[in-house]
Amino acid sequence: MPDNPFSDGCAYVEGKYFPIAEARIPIMDTGFTRSDVTYDVVAVWNGKFFRLSDHLKRFERGWNRLRMNPELSVAQMREILFECVRRAGLRNAYVEMILSRGIDEEGSRDPRRFRNRFYAYAIPYVWIARPEKQESGIHLIVSEKTIRIPVNAVDPTVKNFHWGDLVRGIYEAYDRGAYTVVLPDADGNITEGPGFNVFVYHRGTLLTPAAGVLEGITRQTVLDLAGEQDIPVKLDSFGADVLETAEEVFISSTAGGIIPVTTINDKPIGDGKPGKITDLIRKRYWEAHDEDRWTSPVNYPAKV
Repeated sequence: MPDNPFSDGCAYVEGKYFPIAEARIPIMDTGFTRSDVTYDVVAVWNGKFFRLSDHLKRFERGWNRLRMNPELSVAQMREILFECVRRAGLRNAYVEMILSRGIDEEGSRDPRRFRNRFYAYAIPYVWIARPEKQESGIHLIVSEKTIRIPVNAVDPTVKNFHWGDLVRGIYEAYDRGAYTVVLPDADGNITEGPGFNVFVYHRGTLLTPAAGVLEGITRQTVLDLAGEQDIPVKLDSFGADVLETAEEVFISSTAGGIIPVTTINDKPIGDGKPGKITDLIRKRYWEAHDEDRWTSPVNYPAKV
């Protein structure tokens, strides 16, 4: 739609829809000034939202844990997300919903007085690693300099913008010639990376960290699909040694799906190629995007 002003993306801000390049938030919004915010990201693929209800439920749990009280209902938020996608006309989209603590017009620092603000936008689909990169797999390192923020400081199950540790880890990955990074906790247990969960196929069982991580919707999809394929799965604690000796490793994210990891800390995993379990889960993951049980079609406007 070359004449569509929303073709690069559409944002919802303070009750209005804007082309993505024109969207702005108030500079005093505490979501910006203090990272006092939660958010969620859902994908649209082939014109259908994937597991939208699950994303909205997690989003609601997050704002309740932060003791926020949005003025919009979940049903209204859902319709805004659909409208952002409809206006943009995107068949494959990265759709973000945000609830910030907002602003207190009288300058108070009492969070109970703030008017919470909902924002949303839809842009073309975002990839952590593009499909052509996924074919050969990525190089992951375990950070040696940075640990994940402790769970008793910031709850990782509430999706948040506290990315200081993750960004520091990304720079370490670049300095060490890697594609991305996963952070350990203070005890050396593997947690998560910048926007993704980690899976390890080790001694016949698919492992993923049990704690200290976001309970990703893509992570849950992997668990669901593995169960359907009779692949043993365990939520557990493990260190870098398990990653380095695993038969297969992959990461999971709404932004890119199932992404094979073929090198860890400069060492090849298995034969240095994506493994059979990874390929199977990856294939089923994308097939699931066309299954009615997990999808919500977008009603696009008719073409003129």
